[in-house]
Amino acid sequence: MSYKKETCGPIKDFLIYHEVIKGHSQATIDEYFLDLRNFFRFIKIERGMVAPEVPENEIGIMDVDLNLIESVSMNDVYTYLLYLSRDRQKFTNSKNSDIGLSAATRARKIACLRSFFKYLTQSAKILDTNPIEGLESPKRLTSLPRYLNLEEAKRLLSSIEGINKERDYAIIVLFLNCGLRISEIVNLNIADIYDDRLYIKGKGGKTRVVFLNDSCVEALEGYLPLRQELVDDDEKALFVSRRKKRISREAVHAMVKKSLLRANLDADKYSSHKLRHTAATLMLQNGVDVRTLQELLGHEHLNTTQIYTHVENTELRLAAQANPLSSFSLDEE
Repeated sequence: MSYKKETCGPIKDFLIYHEVIKGHSQATIDEYFLDLRNFFRFIKIERGMVAPEVPENEIGIMDVDLNLIESVSMNDVYTYLLYLSRDRQKFTNSKNSDIGLSAATRARKIACLRSFFKYLTQSAKILDTNPIEGLESPKRLTSLPRYLNLEEAKRLLSSIEGINKERDYAIIVLFLNCGLRISEIVNLNIADIYDDRLYIKGKGGKTRVVFLNDSCVEALEGYLPLRQELVDDDEKALFVSRRKKRISREAVHAMVKKSLLRANLDADKYSSHKLRHTAATLMLQNGVDVRTLQELLGHEHLNTTQIYTHVENTELRLAAQANPLSSFSLDEE
């Protein structure tokens, strides 16, 4: 995805600003682009700037100029929020998708618009007033994250099979023991392994250290010789596909879903991100304090971590060994 080919003027300048000056990740920039494109597509439809027969996903925003941006009002944003909550399809490429986005998704889109208009008024200084200043985010219902219990997690680990068994097992072991994000799993390089630790490049380009417990070390030792046979020495990716290239997010998602089904677990209820929740919850239940877990998970704010629970302990290295899956081995079967 290249926003530079689909945007111009203030929108393009805003995205470049966040990429070059603010140092945000490509994933964050892509989200900003998609959110702004979605908003201004809606505005163009509302203003009658596109023919009714033109599909929404074919509406371009290259013609969005300062005049159109200046015309945006708070009422436009309220109407947009109503559209998101009542009429917006959750997954635009799916025929069977539900209608209406969650409060969390709507809040993210509003945060993008806030940032955009704040940039135009305070940084770029091309707007005199911010038309959406004071805009509130949709109220979000707080709920505990879903996670596997210990027996379900062991069942999942024991269910992995197939031609890529060693690779898939290593991936799920890292999910369940280290609490990594799927993007962090996919972006791991072979050089990120150093003795008993992983160097993880997380959100915003921030690097953190995650220590490997015995289960992680065993899983990687089982996978690395097979990886070495599959790829050339110049391949940097830790986890690769049979095409000898870095494994994709989609491939990891699909693998996790298949493994869940094989373990007789609800693949609609759980996902790769729920495995990260599982790691966090199991460690908290077994003595890891919330501040240590915050560092382990790469959360910028403690409030993000506190959604799990409140327990106390210390020392980052102990967090890895405290996970009850740290000693799990396929030999237990």
